[in-house]
Amino acid sequence: MNTGATVDVPEGSDLSEVYRLSGLQMANGVVSAKVNNKVESMTFRLYNDKQVEFLDITSATGMRTYARSLMFVLAKAVEETYPDAHLRFAAILSNGIKCELTWRQEDKTIETMPTEEMVSNLRIRMQQIIDADMPFQRMRCGTDEAIALFRQRGLEAKARLLESTGNLYTNYYRLGDSVNYFYGSLLLRTGQLKTFDLVRWEDGLLMRMPDPHNPDALLPIFPQPKTAEIFREHHRWQDIMGLTTVGDFNRACAEGRATEIINVAEALQAKKIAHIAEMIVSRPDCRVVLVSGPSSSGKTTFSKRLCIQLMAEGKHPIPISTDDFVVNRVDSPRDENGEYDFEDIRAVDIPFLEKTLASLLAGEKVRMPEFDFTTGVRKDSGRTLQLRGNDVLIIEGLHALNPALTPHIPEEVKFRIFVSALTTILLDEHNLIPNADNLLLRRILRDYKWRNFSAIETIQRWPSVMRGVYKWIQPYQENADVMFNSALLFEFSVLRNHVTPILATVAECNPEYSEVRRLLRFLSYFTPVTDRQLPPTSLLREFVGGSSFKY
Repeated sequence: MNTGATVDVPEGSDLSEVYRLSGLQMANGVVSAKVNNKVESMTFRLYNDKQVEFLDITSATGMRTYARSLMFVLAKAVEETYPDAHLRFAAILSNGIKCELTWRQEDKTIETMPTEEMVSNLRIRMQQIIDADMPFQRMRCGTDEAIALFRQRGLEAKARLLESTGNLYTNYYRLGDSVNYFYGSLLLRTGQLKTFDLVRWEDGLLMRMPDPHNPDALLPIFPQPKTAEIFREHHRWQDIMGLTTVGDFNRACAEGRATEIINVAEALQAKKIAHIAEMIVSRPDCRVVLVSGPSSSGKTTFSKRLCIQLMAEGKHPIPISTDDFVVNRVDSPRDENGEYDFEDIRAVDIPFLEKTLASLLAGEKVRMPEFDFTTGVRKDSGRTLQLRGNDVLIIEGLHALNPALTPHIPEEVKFRIFVSALTTILLDEHNLIPNADNLLLRRILRDYKWRNFSAIETIQRWPSVMRGVYKWIQPYQENADVMFNSALLFEFSVLRNHVTPILATVAECNPEYSEVRRLLRFLSYFTPVTDRQLPPTSLLREFVGGSSFKY
């Protein structure tokens, strides 16, 4: 597929041999391949005709392969350099992977900020492993045998995860004397890991990653202290609850605790929203609440629940969507492909929005606009607004935290909130769940259920959506006065029931099938949980249906 050529290879050749015989020379090297639209490692062997597309680190799939391989190298370095330490990959943060080291002392887990010497020792050992060009060996055995192996090595979370899958056989990896299990393929050899760094970061480590657009350079560190605190807060609670990993969660479901977990998770979100309302009320000058978040973050339901809590505090919230202030569709900015770019802040008529807000804050009566998504034209809604004493504007939109959206509105009247699904549960200590996967699954369901879009259409659009997030939302999220995590500990188990049938309609012949297959495999790790126990105000109801709110 890279060259459009047909290549004859001996039966049983693996993908490395196919790559060599094809004569293809990818500038950044090859890390994996799509075989009949299924992502496979380079050890995959061919016994009949296949359609093959080789991938490098510049692709999302290739970067995931690179990251998993680097994580195994760090895990091995910790195992050999500090054998009493426990390594956990906690979150994708600051353009890298946040790592935590803990020690077990007198039946207590002690978190210790690694010293510069420790970080240097680990970095040196990682480089030695890479320079040795060691092979990542893919092994296959009965799942019971793999569980026993991981328990013997003290990798209990991996053992619990495999126990809950119900698979007869399991693939795992060896790197010298070290063993590990990863959700997805690895590179062939450690020598392919050309670019990385390991640094002290906050209360742990940050494993720095290469820039996919310039693989010889590292991504710049992007400070995210408020986002990091959200992860720490949730991880502390999950550790107390004994629900750090998917294996823990599945075991709790098997013990009949699913309803309890739902109730506690929903109560925590309700408590957080009530606290945010109290923060707003404590600022007497606050008249404008700005709510931002990426697509499918749940900011619409969050805003509705916040309005309820503000009313309970004696305020009168007035919701306004920036969608009603966008320019006419024909005037929308376009991306590099000539397609309309609705994520661009220039899609919003900022002068008109600011004029409207300034008039409202001055106490004037204002006629409000409405955007007709059918015709693509903004029109007069026929509705008028005038702010009174207890009124608070709730402005929701992708760009709400961008200073360019409200540059002339006084700072003292604003309160900023960032909403996103920050996935804090781990598959196991060495397998993270990207926040983007949570958002994508929500969007696939929402688009299919409420907007008549297929899974294929949503997946095709997703890279553009994420580019918009990185360009227009992420740089401003730390401007928030407070962050709200809309992810629910149990939600993948609920989404599995709704999204799996949608994904199952995508045929293997579609290029998007590789992503569908990855998502289906990911969802299969979770014990299914019915949505019957969800309250009607749950944020997840925005996607699965049954909400008491109108959208």
